[in-house]
Formats: sequence, structure tokens, C-alpha cells
Amino acid sequence: MNLIQQIEAEQIAKLTAEKKIPEFRAGDTLRVGVRVVEGERTRVQNYEGVCIARSNKGIGSSFTVRKISFGEGVERVFPLYSPSIEAIEVVRRGVVRRAKLYYLRGRSGKSARIVEKRDARPTE
Repeated sequence: MNLIQQIEAEQIAKLTAEKKIPEFRAGDTLRVGVRVVEGERTRVQNYEGVCIARSNKGIGSSFTVRKISFGEGVERVFPLYSPSIEAIEVVRRGVVRRAKLYYLRGRSGKSARIVEKRDARPTE
């Protein structure tokens, strides 16, 4: 590992120690808590949608979340290790066979649905 990769790995370890980043992939429905600054006050705004892409580039990693807002598709790209992200919560896991779900952009309604991954473990 060269020096830049080593420094990057240390920074990622420091950032993940402060806040927990769950294991997620494309097709999962996420709830991302984003810190919003309005004048002097800050608040956390939740953005919930389907993760359609994930880019793993070390400290520059990001993921794209798509949701339908008032009948219009809205996509937002979040840097994974950004300090403005308060929390990432996986709402449900999806069954998909691709790494990038850009084909959802051209679909709406029932054809844009993603099947939920069922847990094979029995409930007691």
C-alpha cells in the first residue's frame, strides 16, 4: 500500500469510528439523515429512496438515491463519508441483478418496483 492509500485508510477508519455506516448495495431502500443548515439553526432532514448506484473510490465513495416526489423522479448523490450525513438506515433490502439501476429512470409505477429480499431464517 502506498502512502496516499495508507493515509486514506486511516481517515476512513477515523470517520467510521464516529458514525456507523451500514452494509448496503444497489436496490436497497435507504433513509439518509442529512444535516440541513437554515440560517443559524441546523436540523436533520430524512431523504428516503432506492439506492440506484454506489461508487467505491476510497474516501471519495458516494451513492445515489432516487425517490419519486410529487410524481417527479428526484435523484441525489451523497458522499459516503460526508460530515453532513447524520445517519444511513437500511429500510428494506432489494433483490436486483445489476450494480447500477439506471434503467429505473425510464420507468414509473409498478414496473419501477423492486422485489424485497426475504429472510430465510424462521421467526420464533
